[in-house]
Amino acid sequence: MTPKLDGPRVPPARQGRPSSLVILLHGYGSNGDDLIALAPYWAGALPETQFVSPNAPEGIPGYPGGRQWFGLARMDAATLNAGAAKAAPALNAFIDSEMERYGVGPAQTALVGFSQGTMMALYTALRREKALAGVVGFSGALVSPEGLEAEMRAKPPILLAHGDRDDVVPVTALFEALNGLAKAGHGAELHLCAGLAHSIAPSGLERGGAFLKAAFAGRLR
Repeated sequence: MTPKLDGPRVPPARQGRPSSLVILLHGYGSNGDDLIALAPYWAGALPETQFVSPNAPEGIPGYPGGRQWFGLARMDAATLNAGAAKAAPALNAFIDSEMERYGVGPAQTALVGFSQGTMMALYTALRREKALAGVVGFSGALVSPEGLEAEMRAKPPILLAHGDRDDVVPVTALFEALNGLAKAGHGAELHLCAGLAHSIAPSGLERGGAFLKAAFAGRLR
């Protein structure tokens, strides 16, 4: 049975029916309450956007309140691919239900991920039938790049931001993701943050907000 996801929501800054939707995917050991905090930073640039941050489907023993999209006891390619593939149906169902809830289509819906949330955002968005407006990934990685060309169905605009001092997901993962996307016939914008560890820099927030605004306006296709 596919788990049903839910999480905190922040309505559009401008009253009325939202014209776009941003789904925020948190990292390992966190939850939706963490990443929904990005919404106020982007409310000015995206005043008609609804924000929602679902809690990942699995709890983590020893992490009260912490959630995971899939287990990370091992970090080999096969484990990451199997984990992302297992979690993807629940995320896809959530994306579909939220688009229906707010009356928006794929071209008005974007995914934003951090760390493991970026892995899920990329894995899911690239395999959907219709391209989403865009994907913003902070401090993450591309799961299973070797199988992407055969499995990719959509090519949404992508922005990948990473700190060059990341000690959790090394910055090499950023360049591996860019290389994997290129080999599959796709690409991404890059934002490298000097001196940043496993976090989101103010410059990354600014770049991400501008990217989402352009994506919803259809300027990135």
